[in-house]
Order: sequence, then structure tokens, then C-alpha cells
Amino acid sequence: MAHHTIKSSYKQLEERLNRFPQGAPPSETLYKILKILFSEKEAQFVAQLPIKPFSVETASRIWRMDRVSAQKILDELAGRAILLDMDYNGVQKYVLPPPMAGFFEFSIMRTRGDIDQKLLSELYYQYLNIEEDFIKGLFVHGETQLGRVFVHEPVLSNGNALHVLDYERASEVIRTASHRGIGMCYCRHKMEHMGKACDAPMDICMTFNGAAASLIKHGYARAVGISEGLELLQQAYEHNLVQFGENVREQVSFICNCCGCCCEAMIAARRFGMLNPIHTTNFLPKIDEEKCSGCGKCAHTCPVEAMTMVSANHPLHDEKKKAKLNEDICLGCGVCIRSCPTKALGLASRKERVITPVNSTHRIVMMAIERGMLQELIFDNQAFSSHRAMAAILSVILKLPPIKQAMASKQMKSRYLETLITRFKM
Repeated sequence: MAHHTIKSSYKQLEERLNRFPQGAPPSETLYKILKILFSEKEAQFVAQLPIKPFSVETASRIWRMDRVSAQKILDELAGRAILLDMDYNGVQKYVLPPPMAGFFEFSIMRTRGDIDQKLLSELYYQYLNIEEDFIKGLFVHGETQLGRVFVHEPVLSNGNALHVLDYERASEVIRTASHRGIGMCYCRHKMEHMGKACDAPMDICMTFNGAAASLIKHGYARAVGISEGLELLQQAYEHNLVQFGENVREQVSFICNCCGCCCEAMIAARRFGMLNPIHTTNFLPKIDEEKCSGCGKCAHTCPVEAMTMVSANHPLHDEKKKAKLNEDICLGCGVCIRSCPTKALGLASRKERVITPVNSTHRIVMMAIERGMLQELIFDNQAFSSHRAMAAILSVILKLPPIKQAMASKQMKSRYLETLITRFKM
């Protein structure tokens, strides 16, 4: 009976995680991860929390306990970076971040002794690198994705620079953020425990704004100023790391400095590149074949194997190679250009600009619509039976053909529902 009770607690938590567009497909590995990060009681509590940011009063009402007791639980969870506690116009609220980018990473963004980080890293490796469901769900479902690539700024020509907007520059994110936090790279820390880490810098994972403030407060990131942030960005450039950040224009919450061997986003881009798992920059490398020496440095540097070496078909030198770009999987990061000794590579604008959501709310709603999960955001508090019932009804209606949707809307006599259906179909 005890085993059944524990299983049901973590099952409820798994179901809560999967109400968010960035979910966590169930597996035995996932349950092992959750049992390390959450006690049984914490799993029960967190499973009832809303998706949107909530106050202490909201949590105490849902949990049916006094405010002081609810505050204690929330602060304990925030202290372990399970929840983020952030300021919303002068009011402290809490939010459960998704597993990624979220509490999976935060759990090993610093060295800590209260959990077995080696075991956790092994489980993360199994869940993310061997089992495919989580990574596919995170990176290849829908058109709007979690993250986007920032262009490698040192290789921008004066002409290129005119076409790069402020939100497309990692340096501008660093300059304009209200808070800047630096933590240990989750991906390379995980791979270190697996004996597979590269020698790229470890202390270089960047968080910003409200998320950074919470992580700094609880010791999961250290606060840095603009100048140190820019110095670390330069260090990332020098190590040919790719800047992969939140896919929004305003209030970017994170920028990872990714290597091709350890980082989940780059691994996903190689495995599922044709499905466009990451939003690219608005540039593509262009190759001057007359200058290309065939040295292969660009192909070696490319984190997603978009640049390869093929025969140059030289009449006198059969062994001569030249660079070839696969535009369909290229991120447009520009890292390859830095490595070219003959300056045979440059950047050219893509034919169509990549659209970036305005902010995290815009991104999450778009992801929810594309994944058929809009109802989970609208009827957010699943602790209440009325919300669960309405979410179930809306889920069914949103899957109906247009004519049947119109009939259902009339029967329910709800202009609100009709508006939702119209927006969902746009």
C-alpha cells in the first residue's frame, strides 16, 4: 500500500509537469529523478500548484493550510531551486519552472551535498541522452520552440551588423538585464559525472532578470556586473561555444554557452536537425570556394555538423577538399567563420526572417496552442474540480472539426469559448 501511495504522489506530479507545454514524458527513469528531487509530501503539494505565477495566499488556499505553513513550504522549495520566487510589481510570487530549462538544470548548477549529484547525472543522461521521448517532446513538437541561437557577434561585418536587432545580440541581453547570474553549466557538469565532459569552461551558464534574482538569492548562481558578463561572453566566443537562449525578445531568462559534445540543445540539433528543434539566427554562412583551402577547421568547429568537407573535384589534386554547408540544419551561429584561416567564410542574411515571440507568456501560449494544450493554461488551477472539468471539455472541443466546434459553442452559449476557438485556429 505504501508503494502505491508513493507512486500515486509522483504520478500526480508527473501529470502536473505535463500540463505545461514543456513537459516530462513518464518513464521509470523520470520517477527515479523525481524521488531524488522531491519528497512524497512535496510531490503531493507541487502537483496541485498552478502553472501561472502564484502568491502565498493562493498556495495556502489550494493546500488548505494557514499562510505561515504554506510560506515555509514554498521557501523550502525555492531554497532548493525547485520553485523560483520572483518579484511581480512589488509582490513576491512563486512559479514552478518546467524541468528544462528549469529545475533539472538548477539541481546541478552548483556542487551540493544534500543530493547524490552523480546518481542524478546518470539518471539525467539516461532520460535525456538515451531515452528519446523527453528530448523529442522538448525540441521537435510544434513550430515554436523553447530556445533560439544568438549570432556570434565578433564575426559580424559592418553590413551584417545593420541587420542585427538588439534582442538578437547576447551582449545586449547582458547589458540590459536587471539581474545577471552565473552558474555551473548543467550539461558539462552532468557529463563530468559520466566521464565524458570536454574542456570548455564550466562556470559560464548565464541567467537573467527575475530567474537570476531567485537563483542568486539561494546560492545557485553568483551575481555579476555587466563588465564580467561581457568578459564571460568573450570567453565563450574564444572557446567556439554557441549562445543558446530563451526564445523571446524581452526579458530573456537564460543564455547557455553550448559545446557540441555535451549540451542538450546541440545534441538535439544534430539528432533532429531536419525537424528544426532550435530557432536559428537570421544568417547563414556563405562559402567563397576560391579562398577555401579545404583545411576542415570549419567542419571541426561546427557544433551540429552542418558544415562538412567534400571533394573539390580538382583536376590535379584528387585529395583536395572544400567546405559544403547543409542549410537545412545550419543554426546560423557563425562559429565556423571564426575558425577559417583563409577568410573564405562570411555571413549572408536568410531569405526570410525568423520570428521570435515577444516574451515568455507569448512563447508559452504559442507552444500550448501548437501542442493542443491551451486548455491547461486557461483552466490553470487543476486542484479545483471545476477547472479540471472545464479543461477536459475545452480539450475535446479544440480537437473537433470547425462545424462541430461552432455547434458546441452555440450550445454552451459562450462568446468567450467562441473567441478561444477562433484564436486557436489562427
